[in-house]
Amino acid sequence: MKPRIFGIAGWKNSGKTGLTVRLVEELSRRGWRVSTVKHAHHAFDVDQKGKDSRRHREAGAGEVMIVSQNRWALMHELRGEDEPNFGSVIDRLSPCDIVIVEGYKREDHPKIETRRLKPETGKAISDGNSSFVAIASDHPVDGALPVFDLDDTVAIADFVERHTGLRR
Repeated sequence: MKPRIFGIAGWKNSGKTGLTVRLVEELSRRGWRVSTVKHAHHAFDVDQKGKDSRRHREAGAGEVMIVSQNRWALMHELRGEDEPNFGSVIDRLSPCDIVIVEGYKREDHPKIETRRLKPETGKAISDGNSSFVAIASDHPVDGALPVFDLDDTVAIADFVERHTGLRR
């Protein structure tokens, strides 16, 4: 069974990561198994210079898996391949109740837009995009979508549960 998917999207510095972290904490506290996917628009690295995993990757390994008694991580080097599509990213996750996705604002899964008055974040990205089902903002917002206070994590988590059909 595929997990439920719900996204958090917005412009840079609009509060996406803070809301994502608080939402994961709240849904986990409620007993749900939560996974996350974060889309990065830039080059990023998860292993440190001089570490064995980095040395393996730099030597040409296409995938490097690091395993310990506490966690495991798999890094896949694209080496010129296209970025994987959203569906294949979701398919790689272990079973869970819900996946909270940060970013991927153009994908079709339901999502909430984060907005801050300062710094001004530009045009609303939810305008004309039916995959946005709500807005979380630090200032009053007019429109047809439900609007939540950006810091009202409990109300947002309640909405996510209702919208995705998470029920015990």
